[in-house]
Amino acid sequence: MIRWRKGEVVRVRREWPGAVELDVAVAEGECRALAYPPLVGRPEVGDTVLLNTTALAMGLGTGGYAMVVAVPDRLPQDPSGPGHLVKARYTPLQATVLGADEQGSPHHEALREADSVDGMPVVVADLHSALPAILCGLYAGSPGIRVAYVMQDGGALPAWFSMSCAKLREVEWLCGVVTTGQSFGGDVEAVTLHTGLLAARHVLGADVAVVAQGPGNLGTGTRWGFSGVSAGEAVNAAAVLSGRPVAALRVSEGDLRERHVGVSHHSITAYGRVALVPAQVVVPDLPGAFGATVRAQAEALAGRHEIVTVPVDGLHEALKASPVRLSTMGRGLEEDLAYFLTSAAAGRHAASLLS
Repeated sequence: MIRWRKGEVVRVRREWPGAVELDVAVAEGECRALAYPPLVGRPEVGDTVLLNTTALAMGLGTGGYAMVVAVPDRLPQDPSGPGHLVKARYTPLQATVLGADEQGSPHHEALREADSVDGMPVVVADLHSALPAILCGLYAGSPGIRVAYVMQDGGALPAWFSMSCAKLREVEWLCGVVTTGQSFGGDVEAVTLHTGLLAARHVLGADVAVVAQGPGNLGTGTRWGFSGVSAGEAVNAAAVLSGRPVAALRVSEGDLRERHVGVSHHSITAYGRVALVPAQVVVPDLPGAFGATVRAQAEALAGRHEIVTVPVDGLHEALKASPVRLSTMGRGLEEDLAYFLTSAAAGRHAASLLS
């Protein structure tokens, strides 16, 4: 259930498009909070705010903020203009957005009969943290291409939560963010992953799409109980729309959980059981015994998919030049280099498909 607190804003720490980070005084002391001005209004120092502190009480990492639910004395303006897609439906913060695929959209005609992404490479990943690493590999091989991020709704619902996305758009590493399903706040909104991919191609003009859930990931330590099963569904969507699905493996040498060491069971299940059509599964040519283990584990996917071994030379340097901080499950680049090299290798392979 939800834990509620009232508090007073004592400082504005920083802000990026769609989000403001705050320090808020509550009965127990100060806490870090996050507000989405388009939903709740923009809090100022001295404002009283209503907080949902559930994530703080649970000690969550990615979502470890108190969330501002309302600024009672500074409400946002009523929305104006078209749009009838309701996202976060039937929750207290349901919001109406203009979907690229709905009748009132200027893009409706382009998408109404659209049925293909014209062979566009679609890189699919389990975790949001793979996105910048994939882009490092893509841009190391093909500078100047247009890449769209298509966000699924398995993690954070507001795209505004991602500071990485904000920076990647600022430096023009992303031509836009498409939010699909119940996720929202992207440059383009779409009802489904399928129309999201079509919008990436026909609205944003992307050469490559990267599909992953938003920040955060829900896992239960069971074979099927994790939000990353959506990676397999993304492979299916890319293929049915005549795209070229490229599967990025989740690989780790730094994770202490056995089920995620080497090739994660998430990848084996999502690509081996959920994906029903062939993809190109990128296996990084990592050195030593660990690299041999990864290659052996990936062979479990060879019956359905094409295994593509990709060299990783030069990718460490490309990753170190990332315009955003690289982090997965609290581990940085050097703490879990294999994870980021694997994602970058998928980007490198996708770039090669454009030549």
